[in-house]
Order: sequence, then C-alpha cells, then structure tokens
Amino acid sequence: MRHETSVQRYSRTLLLAIVVLGACALTARPAAAQGFISPFLGFDYGGDSGCPTASNCENKHSNLGVSGGKLGAIAGAEVEFAYARDFFGDTPGVDSSVLTLMTNVIVGPRIGVIRPFVLGGVGLIKSHVELDAGSLLDSSNNFGWNIGGGLMLMFGEHVGVRGDIRRFKSFQDIGVLDFIGLDLSEEKLTYNRASAGLVLAF
Repeated sequence: MRHETSVQRYSRTLLLAIVVLGACALTARPAAAQGFISPFLGFDYGGDSGCPTASNCENKHSNLGVSGGKLGAIAGAEVEFAYARDFFGDTPGVDSSVLTLMTNVIVGPRIGVIRPFVLGGVGLIKSHVELDAGSLLDSSNNFGWNIGGGLMLMFGEHVGVRGDIRRFKSFQDIGVLDFIGLDLSEEKLTYNRASAGLVLAF
C-alpha cells in the first residue's frame, strides 16, 4: 500500500475545503447572489514562464480563458479554465503549454459600480512539453493553488469589465526535463498572470 506524504494530505485537505466553500457560494440563494461569466485574455510572467517580468518581455504569449460563478454582496466563488501556449518561451523545436482548472473563493464588497476583490483556490495545473515532430517529452498533471486580487467595474446590472493579477504554484514537483534548454526556477511550477476580461452578469 502506498503511503501519503504530508504534502499530499495537506493538498487533499485544502482542495476539499476550497471545493466545499465554493459549492456553498455557488448554491447561494438567487436573491443573495448573481451569476456571471467572464472570458479573459492575459499573459504569464515571472517564475518558470518565458517572460522574466511583466515589463521585461519581448514576446508576451497569450493566456486565454473563461471563468464563471456567483457573487453575493460580500463573497462568492468561481470556476476558471485557462490555457497558455508556448508557456516556457520560444525554444527551437519544442512546443509547450500550461492548462489550469481552478475553483476559487472570491471575497470583496460591491461599492457602487466597482468591486475590489481578493481570491484564492486550488485545482489542476497541467504542463505539457513535446518536440515539433510529435514525440512526447513530458506531460504532468498536478494539484496547485492560485491567489491574487483585482477589480470589477460594472457599467450596468449585466455588463462590466474585470482585471486581476494572480500567483500560481503547483503542490508537487513537475517532471519537465531541462536538457532541452528549459531553465526552471524551481521544481514546483510557479508563475504569475495578469489578465483583463469582460463580465456578463445574470
């Protein structure tokens, strides 16, 4: 029988707590919560991404995604899917990507037409690296977490915009091989993301 490590037990407990909190927020009474969908566009920087910093990057690779959930007067929850191609930068002969699926708890009061917020949650971080010829080098599915904050600005009851900055990190070590020229800052995948998107409330 395989024994769990302390990190695995911690990540499983944290994941369960976030899922329970998210489920509670997503099933809030309709009178107290408003649903939303938010497609967004962003870019990754820092950590293991191809951009050292947000400002020092010649070729910012897009991170595309969509989130959806419910927000009450003070708090809510969302489920977010995002995909970044060429995550590790432009390496000749190598194709890379990172996919994330996160469940987040959002905390932030609506003040008139604006809502400043902080959020955090856990979910899947999938990294993938392969040769152009289609020969698979590595594909890792790991649990990870994200934390960040931002601002929503509503132009009415149903349409608005949103921007945020988040930090992502995997719980487990990733298996991406560094002999192909990828210089990982640490064994756990780490990066930041800046994004902006549309908010459609209902």
